[in-house]
Amino acid sequence: MKPNNLVEMLDRTVKKFPQKYVLMWKEDGVYQSITYETFWNRIYNAASGLAHLGMAENDKIAILSNSNPMWGITDFAAASIGAVTVPVYPTLPAEQVDYILKNADVRAAVVENEEQRQKILAGDAAVECIITMYPDNDFSPGNSELTFSQLEAQGSKNEIPNWEERWRKIGRDQISTIIHTSGTTGKPNGVMLSHGNFLSNVEAVQFWLIELVPDDLALSYLPLSHVFERMAGHYTPLSVGVTIAYAESINTIQDNLKEIRPTVLTSVPRLFEKVYAKVQEQIDNGTKVKQKVFNWAVEIGLERYERYLQSPINELILGEIMPKELRRKWKIADRLVYQKVKSELGGRIRGMVSGGGTLNPDIAKFFWAIDLPILEGYGLTETSPVITTNPMVRAKAGTVGKVMPNLDVRIADDGEVLVRGPSVMQGYYNNEEATNNIFDGDWLHTGDIGELDEDDYLKIVDRKKRILVLSTGKNVAPQLIENAINESSYIEQTLIVGDHRKYIICLVNPDFENLLPWAKRNGIESGSPEEICRHKIVKDLIEEEVKSHTQSFANFEKPKKAVIIGEEWTVEGGELTPKLSMRVKVIEKKYKELIENIYAEDSSAVEAVASVDNG
Repeated sequence: MKPNNLVEMLDRTVKKFPQKYVLMWKEDGVYQSITYETFWNRIYNAASGLAHLGMAENDKIAILSNSNPMWGITDFAAASIGAVTVPVYPTLPAEQVDYILKNADVRAAVVENEEQRQKILAGDAAVECIITMYPDNDFSPGNSELTFSQLEAQGSKNEIPNWEERWRKIGRDQISTIIHTSGTTGKPNGVMLSHGNFLSNVEAVQFWLIELVPDDLALSYLPLSHVFERMAGHYTPLSVGVTIAYAESINTIQDNLKEIRPTVLTSVPRLFEKVYAKVQEQIDNGTKVKQKVFNWAVEIGLERYERYLQSPINELILGEIMPKELRRKWKIADRLVYQKVKSELGGRIRGMVSGGGTLNPDIAKFFWAIDLPILEGYGLTETSPVITTNPMVRAKAGTVGKVMPNLDVRIADDGEVLVRGPSVMQGYYNNEEATNNIFDGDWLHTGDIGELDEDDYLKIVDRKKRILVLSTGKNVAPQLIENAINESSYIEQTLIVGDHRKYIICLVNPDFENLLPWAKRNGIESGSPEEICRHKIVKDLIEEEVKSHTQSFANFEKPKKAVIIGEEWTVEGGELTPKLSMRVKVIEKKYKELIENIYAEDSSAVEAVASVDNG
């Protein structure tokens, strides 16, 4: 029998594995751990503490923090009393935090530290209580403020009577959380997701994706405020009894991979792009022999992957996809190449899940080739989030997989992907107009253009609003081109522009981690990143990288010019969303004059040539 709510889901796991580690996190340079039983007891104390403060059913409680045990404790504690959590990205500036708190009618906020606390105090949202997880030594709380330890202590002295009876009454239709969209095209909307929305997605993912087992160890580095991490990296592992280890930060991910040695990993495409670029750079800087061996090994892996795609299901299940000679070569390639790359990721990963953005097919095939299965999926905050994913048996690179077994998907006449089913949101909080605009009956408009292939695997082309229409009448899907260019180890992110122009150009944000050492090796000794980007050899390098990575595209899809942006695009600067997606309108507005000048210069050059020819 299926659980009625997320708390009941966790309760079942706690009863199965009370002494098993549920979470691991770094503290004072050493990984600490907590068992499922202790985790559950702390949830009870926190729930009692929240109730003692007056929090009740349908009250909104914000969580403004990086991932840590108290994030999950707060999440389940709030859920157990029927309250609604409002996760907020800790990277957001104070004014955006204040907007979310007001938009969701937040009554209480649980914050990580003094930095996040100050964001609450800087605004004028009607937050009645602030709870700080890690207070400073000189922490001086105001009225209705306390530390997380004090919250738990108050709860242990004022336990909720009939707590289990209370949370068992919570049904699947009860709102669990309000998650705000990233706001790439305007003000963020608060997506209302119920217990049932999440549970239906957890159940579908377990059926379709990597079959998690209690012995698995998952590394979590995306913030829990990200809906993909919350469902795939938090609720799903907890439903099985998996141990979750938190990475310290995105900057320490490589060290944490080696320390934790996870068996499964969920990530947005950017991490896989960085790993791929780093491996390619190491090979490019290696000896000719090393390059030859590596390329041979990848070819063997790709041959195995092609057989995997074409083999009958029974052969896949039994592992009989390689003839004797290919198996012999594959074992040699595994020893010489695959194991060395795997060791950089901890050496034990049996499956990786990519979501939150489109993964370049060549990168996906590369990981499959070196025996690191990568399963790409697709979804939205509004769908809790997974709509499709590649199954472990026959994952097809270049697609986002097959539709979840409890969802329906159809392609509209204009190519837009529509979806309906139990994981689709209940609507936008306090925004009936936006809710009505995104629904057509019970079908939700995703805003993405996609197509289903002959095997019913979905391929996402681009955002509907991002399709560029050139003055020549040609349509350009920029995301595919951007992903191809981003394969370069010298390029962090790319933005294709050119709507209603004759041709497209690209704005390039360099990967300074690789570009600066390259510049030094090529005689550019000093200067700021902006100054280095103005050197001709750097411009030539980026132009060549863009050219080489877009060779397979049609001529009208190839950028006619690459413009280096010397300043880094960041969340704080407003160019990126908290999940590191580009805010296209913000970037285009910021560099509007630059873009206009580039097209004007090219137009003037054409007119000058025409004048000379006519003369």
